[in-house]
Amino acid sequence: MAIDPHIAHTMRVIGPLRKILCFVPRRRALLLLPAAFALIAAGQPRGYPRSYADTIAAARREGTVVVYSTTDRHEATAALNAFRKRYPFLRVDYRELESPTLYNRVIAESRARKPTGDLIWSSAMDLQIKLVNDGYAQAYASPEKPYLPNWAIWKNEAWGVTAEPVVIAYNKRLVPAKDVPRTHSAFERLLRNKAAFYRGRVSTYDPRLSGFGYLQLTQDYHASRDIMSLVGALGAARVRLHTSSGPLLADIESGRSLFAYNTLGSYALELATRNPDIGVIMPSDYTLVVSRIALISREARQPNAAKLLLDFLLSPEGQRHLARAYMAPSREDVVPLAGSKPPAAAARPVKLGPALLANLDRIRRQRFLANWQAALDAE
Repeated sequence: MAIDPHIAHTMRVIGPLRKILCFVPRRRALLLLPAAFALIAAGQPRGYPRSYADTIAAARREGTVVVYSTTDRHEATAALNAFRKRYPFLRVDYRELESPTLYNRVIAESRARKPTGDLIWSSAMDLQIKLVNDGYAQAYASPEKPYLPNWAIWKNEAWGVTAEPVVIAYNKRLVPAKDVPRTHSAFERLLRNKAAFYRGRVSTYDPRLSGFGYLQLTQDYHASRDIMSLVGALGAARVRLHTSSGPLLADIESGRSLFAYNTLGSYALELATRNPDIGVIMPSDYTLVVSRIALISREARQPNAAKLLLDFLLSPEGQRHLARAYMAPSREDVVPLAGSKPPAAAARPVKLGPALLANLDRIRRQRFLANWQAALDAE
């Protein structure tokens, strides 16, 4: 009969401990048992190579992992708490930053050889890929790699932790049921046919100031060359522009806006669980699926601690904790919360890789944003 790998690992650890404890007086042995089992709990995960014990030992000496992240702290709290429970000797220094600030800080600190984030975790996929391409990440072959889809890995340096839809959120109390669009073209028609009703009551990201907003806009364009026509309809509706998800969704909740176009699905779905007035649309013509990309920085002062955290976020346990916050897992063997992923026929995953770099070329970016601005101002 095959033995469960986790049980086998526990037996391997307990065996030497029993030999040691047999020479210790019974009372003292009982006092040592909690420490012994804490050692087991902090051992390497099942199925990992034996050499991973060296990574854990090195991380213990480092004592801290610094995380630069665009993910709201409260969204990641459960996963981080579970990580700290597994590795209680590690302190997590979690710093929330907007994507352009995060990107620029990593570059500036790395060039100056100053301490920077150990694990860099951002939803601005193109900026993360540029950090990798420009040499600001270090390679690491995670033991979780065999369980990830091909689109979620690039060069063993960029790792797709989540697979989240880009959605249209709306206020169900204020939007007539017959107005709810199911496709991008239906949304455009609605804004044009009821321009007076929706004028000043639609929100989206400002792609000039939001890295995530620019990523979505360029990916929309790849999915449909008609997207600039929709931008024109947004302009005619005097769209409200934001740099982050918080104010975008606050507009919907307060009723200042009736629609939030291209918002990150995890935030919208989580809000909908707290507020029954919030509805979420995953367009049936196509729904972009984006990922929060993690990398270990080239100048990481605590690279082993960063490896432990990366592996945990990619592991089934880490993915389940993220999934409970509607950050749908990139792994296919972890079940997402119901309704947190689009139907397969509509899903359009944004793949990690050099194709994401094209729109970051300075001249191309300027031209793209100029076309966006012209479409926005045309009507």
